[in-house]
Amino acid sequence: MSTTGTTDPEAAGPWGARDGRETAGRLLRAATRSGAHLVAEAAALVQGWAVLADPIAGAVYSTPASAAADGVHAAAAPQEHPYCVQLPAAGAILVLAPAPTTPAEHTGHVAATTAALLEVRGQRAAELRGEQMRLHTTLIRLLLAGHTSVVTETLGRNTTTATETPGRDTATATTGTGTGTGGLCGNRLTHVTVYRLAGADIPAAHQVLWRAVRPSLDPYADACTLLGRLDGELVVAELHHGGDDGRVLRLVSRVSERHHLLAGMAGPLPLAEMPTAHSGAAAARHSATPDRRIVPADAVGSSRLAPLLPTVPYARWAQSVLRPLAPAHRHLLLVWLRTGSKPRAAAALGLSAGTVRARIRELARLLGADLEDATAQAHLLLALRAPGPDDGGNAALPPGPPGPSGPDRLEALPDGLLDTEAVRSWAYGLVGGLEPHLRIALACWLRHHARTAPAAAELHVHRTTLTSWLGRCAEHLAQNLADATVRAELHLALRATRNGPDDPAALPRRGGRTYRRL
Repeated sequence: MSTTGTTDPEAAGPWGARDGRETAGRLLRAATRSGAHLVAEAAALVQGWAVLADPIAGAVYSTPASAAADGVHAAAAPQEHPYCVQLPAAGAILVLAPAPTTPAEHTGHVAATTAALLEVRGQRAAELRGEQMRLHTTLIRLLLAGHTSVVTETLGRNTTTATETPGRDTATATTGTGTGTGGLCGNRLTHVTVYRLAGADIPAAHQVLWRAVRPSLDPYADACTLLGRLDGELVVAELHHGGDDGRVLRLVSRVSERHHLLAGMAGPLPLAEMPTAHSGAAAARHSATPDRRIVPADAVGSSRLAPLLPTVPYARWAQSVLRPLAPAHRHLLLVWLRTGSKPRAAAALGLSAGTVRARIRELARLLGADLEDATAQAHLLLALRAPGPDDGGNAALPPGPPGPSGPDRLEALPDGLLDTEAVRSWAYGLVGGLEPHLRIALACWLRHHARTAPAAAELHVHRTTLTSWLGRCAEHLAQNLADATVRAELHLALRATRNGPDDPAALPRRGGRTYRRL
């Protein structure tokens, strides 16, 4: 038989089927080891560099490591890197930069095979993800219940079950939080930083953050991250050795922006204080806005007024007022004042609203004050934010002489505390430029604990009118009136700058229910 016109399929052209089988075999053997080996093998086959770039986590794998930035940039702006081959792979982007001498067919085959193998590895990870997520949620609940030793021992055992996310290059613990370091990981976990995220797109954000956080933490044996959905929120607990390096914060920030979530963070705090961090993060989240999607707990209630007050009389008054309260009582009151309502405080603390109401009534009895009064609440927040033993060495302050009416009371600040030039300048700078009708409306609304309907009824204006005025107040003051701590400071500033009572009866009017501008 003549063989004229026939070709050997394994020797056709500069790159034939034999090369394709050898290439696929090398990539398959690398894939059985890890995602990192797979990407490294792809880089070797194209005689260039290879990067698996995640849109949230950045470079998941990079060979060589110095190519990570170029790979991320190429994935974000492919038109600026026309020499690179890019393919989607398991929720990320595989970027290959071949050598100029590498045939295009060979590069395309390597890219397609590598992307397919990464997808297979991702599917395997997805099969185990549901079980891992449930375990994460259980571990977070154990931390909140105070079982820190159980959690650290679980993380410390760190068995080597292959439960990787797409591209994860090492076998991890059955919890999905370890880094293959035996008992070292659990023993090093002494502190926690907590993030609590809320929004409509929590399920999708959970999946994205799950994939992004775990690979990024893989090289760092001193940190483990737990992610769980509790009561409709996404809770992220980063366990570490006292220092938070900001990696998880950056990832949470990106996810919050992409999925339009609001988040609060608290920590680092010792693991034993996990419940405090958890409630503090929820309180901080209520101060978050679309312009500032992540709010640290230590920034909530941090008063611009407190540093202006005379330190010794301020600290002495706060210690005297708060003396009947235990630390747990103070924490409950602080969360309540930061969140602005008892139901929100209950959700932050993991208690029922009825329990929070009952405890606040008991604390009001201990303090001998009406905690439903807006002024008393503003004073209480000021007292809770006063410098304490850990903030300036005021633990040894002797009690001051009793006033003419007896011991210090929450309703009355010490003489001269707010009557200083610095405080007056602060107050006038904050609310001094408000028009009379806006000032009266704002003061009335604050007295009614930011409830529009009763304030509008007392002012004898429509709720829509009052809402419009409050919007103008927020714009003029450049303040977030939804923040309970901002409202407390505005209440004090209005009281410090008033020349007479901000009485709704004095609201400028011109016939009927309208007002006239002065």
